[in-house]
Amino acid sequence: MRADPLILDPALFDPAAIDPEIATQNAEIAAFQKAAPSPWSMPEAVVREARRQGRGVFPAARPDPAAEVVEVRGRDGNAIPVRVMRPSNGARRGTYLHIHGGGWVFGAAVENDVRLRALSEATGLSVASVDYRLSPEHPFPAGPNDCLDVALALVGGTLADLPTRSLAIGGESAGAHLSVLTLIALRDVHALTPFGAANLVAGCFDLALTPSVRRFGEDRLVLNTSDIGEFVRRFVPAGVSPSDPAVSPLHADLAGLAPALFTCGTGDLLIDDTLFMAQRWAAAGNGAALSLTNGGAHVFQAFPSAAASASLARMHAFLDEALD
Repeated sequence: MRADPLILDPALFDPAAIDPEIATQNAEIAAFQKAAPSPWSMPEAVVREARRQGRGVFPAARPDPAAEVVEVRGRDGNAIPVRVMRPSNGARRGTYLHIHGGGWVFGAAVENDVRLRALSEATGLSVASVDYRLSPEHPFPAGPNDCLDVALALVGGTLADLPTRSLAIGGESAGAHLSVLTLIALRDVHALTPFGAANLVAGCFDLALTPSVRRFGEDRLVLNTSDIGEFVRRFVPAGVSPSDPAVSPLHADLAGLAPALFTCGTGDLLIDDTLFMAQRWAAAGNGAALSLTNGGAHVFQAFPSAAASASLARMHAFLDEALD
């Protein structure tokens, strides 16, 4: 992979230098959310359905017509749906294991079809996106276990005949967090390091809350401080510390993991998670690169803009370089 230095350009944090398109987009997001009811005023199932239909802050799900759903049997006897897409040219270069975001409470694999189809076509990788069990119905460790079980099926060659010559893993927000937990569990429990790249977008890596999360406040730009607290309360069961390395990989042993690209907008309340984790990743001896966008909101790549297109192209280039 390209060895980008982990050196911060102060201009990336200058409000006066934010791209006007991003500034306008942020204002629209903030205004929409200010007028909308709190997601915590409704049952989780209602919010999940509204999110799929595009009645929340993110665009509606647009299912890929060529996607197929297969199932992996989880360790608890549960069926884990996995959404599979393959390059239209039939390439069998390898597979990208994707884990969706949504704070461990919301989200679904289908919501990412458009971006994952673009990734598949750009890189020649097949994609397997995990519909892991959600909290609060299934708190930690259910979701991480599902992601690990699917990873083991992929590595073992029993997941939908997906190619395994080159493997990458990644996700957004909670999906980036779960991707790192999966890499650590593969290493520690199964003595496996099969993934050649990790694509980690706006991850939440410290569930005890980093300073940028604690200081963000109540105005929502996709998420606010209270939202992260609500997610953590639903995901982490009583008796488990949010700073336990088992749930907060920022505190874990990170040695021997895959080269990673850490992507985040500097307007994202999880910016510290990305900056801190990138530095710890590199200090542990792993390849690490940063891709930051001035003013970008949480997972700003979900919204159309020139900055989003450039960020996604950087991810595709990273996967090409790392897997080559």
